[in-house]
Amino acid sequence: MFPNNGVQLGLVLVLATSLAACERFGNGSADPVARIKQRAIDNLVFVEGGTFKLGDVGHPNGSPYVVLTEHARPAVEVSVDSYSISKYETTWGEMHAYYEKVGHISLYEGSVYDEKFIAEPSEDPLSPYFHLKPARTPNYHEAEGYCAWLADQTGLPFALPTEAQWEFAARSRGRNVPFATNTGTEDNDTYLQRPRQYIDPSIPPSGNMLSHSSLVMERRPVGSYPSNPIGLHDMSGNVAEWTQDWFQKDYYQHAPRNNPKGPQKPMDPDSPEKTVRDWAGHGDHVGGNATVFARSGMPVSSGGNGFRCVVNHPEPIN
Repeated sequence: MFPNNGVQLGLVLVLATSLAACERFGNGSADPVARIKQRAIDNLVFVEGGTFKLGDVGHPNGSPYVVLTEHARPAVEVSVDSYSISKYETTWGEMHAYYEKVGHISLYEGSVYDEKFIAEPSEDPLSPYFHLKPARTPNYHEAEGYCAWLADQTGLPFALPTEAQWEFAARSRGRNVPFATNTGTEDNDTYLQRPRQYIDPSIPPSGNMLSHSSLVMERRPVGSYPSNPIGLHDMSGNVAEWTQDWFQKDYYQHAPRNNPKGPQKPMDPDSPEKTVRDWAGHGDHVGGNATVFARSGMPVSSGGNGFRCVVNHPEPIN
């Protein structure tokens, strides 16, 4: 099955990493909801609030990072209150437990979403639906619903992050860096840089992020790459992430300076869009769209994005 010892070694490394991840994510509990609740709390990273420039602050020479749109310009100084955010993107295993508990699996039976986004999580680390890989939701409402469900289960104010919260955390409390990585620069994992039929998930992770083709479901287990300086993983790459803000192209020109939360209503009620961040998670990027500054809207009915939750509380939770 495996043509050479190098691939066999890669598989051993992936399996070892996955076993360690299972221990880290607390998969020993018999009650999946109790396990998810505890994991959600344990994985929170406290982000002390502050003031920063929201938006494309530009290269040292003044030129913008994102050149295909002006959605992230001009950068504006805003303040955000303290909060906590998950260090990991929500996983296939977590989302499937949520779908089961709230009775949503039947909503998608027989649809394209049933096959792509409501798939049964796998225990096989080589599967694109391995339970520790990042989930992709069939629409915005399921991401929002998961965070609300966590709030009901834990009694804590879980929610999707605002766009400002997401960027403040990705940039390690507003540092002027273009990538949410350990170095602030991009060292892209190369394992998806090949024709689809030759993608080999047994190859161990390399580099510090994953930004490749949006045409394949394959991604890395959450936490496969080094965190950014405040301890958050995959805020550059793996999957793009929903925020709670309605999308407005020129929102930064109108944003309040204290805890901006996006427009109060969709710009087009007939085609409502929420802001999606981390476009490196969609892959195949040009024009600076892989940087942490890229932003755009996607219809709330769109499938394929991931997410993480925040807890809106001014003190550390754990």
